[in-house]
Amino acid sequence: MSNQALKDIFQDFHSKVARSVSPDSVMADLFSKKVINEDDYSRLRQVPDSTDRCTEMLLLLHRRSHPQAFIYLRLALLDEYSWLVDDIDKKIPSLISQLQQLQLNRSSDGKLSLSVCADF
Repeated sequence: MSNQALKDIFQDFHSKVARSVSPDSVMADLFSKKVINEDDYSRLRQVPDSTDRCTEMLLLLHRRSHPQAFIYLRLALLDEYSWLVDDIDKKIPSLISQLQQLQLNRSSDGKLSLSVCADF
């Protein structure tokens, strides 16, 4: 699963994650993987409410260009929040199905063109 695909899924699950996850151990994992830096970690720790802290963490990750931020986020949630990861993973087949509806077609002049199915 690509980081971008997981980023899209986490955006869909933003409210659920923010309400359900106590972000402290997740932030520690992301810091150890160098997804967030020391300043980010310190700033996030200053947010007193857990839901607000989780929201800020998710927004920070969406602004970051780390190539594996959401892959590491999913892994960080796996032990404590396996039920949430299961819900996220259930969205993957749906996303793959949507991506399969995008087909690359070669035009008669040899150039690639992108066609999208009408029901996508």
